[in-house]
Formats: sequence, structure tokens, C-alpha cells
Amino acid sequence: MPRPSSGTVAWTCSQRTTWVRPCTPPSTTPTRGETPNFVRYTFLHDDSHGFYPNWDVAADTAVAILRTEAGRDPHDKALQDLVGELSTRSADFRQRWGRQDVRLHGAGSKLFHHAVVGDLDLAYESVDMLSDPGLSMTIYAAEPGSPTAHALELLASWTAASATRTD
Repeated sequence: MPRPSSGTVAWTCSQRTTWVRPCTPPSTTPTRGETPNFVRYTFLHDDSHGFYPNWDVAADTAVAILRTEAGRDPHDKALQDLVGELSTRSADFRQRWGRQDVRLHGAGSKLFHHAVVGDLDLAYESVDMLSDPGLSMTIYAAEPGSPTAHALELLASWTAASATRTD
């Protein structure tokens, strides 16, 4: 079995479904009947404040990207339902949605907090998949030799050990 890459993490997401279906932070466990996604997690789960050390920045960015997606397809029923749910259940979301900020999710850095290994400072870049319009892949990478790279190596070693035990 090949060893998992220790310095890169990637999520593949459909542009249309990024905010209404998959692409879940690793620490989320949706409640019964709830479809997991980053925006719902950010605004409706108290532990998101621990997962995102810069929660206000993460929340602002999530809403601005969501608003961008709503502009691409204003008739998307699932997206409308998500915005309605968040608007009724979160004052923080309502306030940010009212600002009407938009943002593309191209490249930058994000800070996450893992409950066991601590803070993970990851650079990211989103790449559109030309063979499948509307599909993008966001790649997160740690600076080689950094504390984040060492933390990812530790997590990868646990995953590899766990996979070996179940084979």
C-alpha cells in the first residue's frame, strides 16, 4: 500500500454542489437528516469556532463565496434552501449575507485547528477541471519542514497504521 502524501490535502468539489453537498471539514459530524457542508458547519456548529481559529475571516469568506455561487445560478433550489435555512437559524449568517460581498476562491492560506495536532497553516489553490466543467479541486499544502508539515506527517502515519491494521 502506498504511503499517503504527508504535505498535501485535497478536496474535489462540484462548483454547483460545493456548498450544498460534500466538501466537509474532517471534524464535522452532521446531525440526523442534515447534508454536510462547510457553510452549514461554520454557522450552525459551535465547534466550528475551534476548527477555524480566525472564525470571523472564515465566516466572511464562506458567505462571500456562497453569494458568488448564488449569482452564478440564482434558480438553484438547493442553494436557495441552504440560504433560507442559514438565514433563519443564524444571526451571524444573516448579517454577513446582508453585506452582499462576493469572492472567488482561487488561492491563499487558511488556518485550521485540529483537536490533536493543533494549528494547521495551509496554503491552498483551487483548480478548475477542464474535462468536467463546474468541477474544481482545492489543494491544500504545508510548507515543507514547517510545524504544519510535521503535524500532517503525524496524521498520515496514524492513517497508514490504521489502514494496515484493517487490511
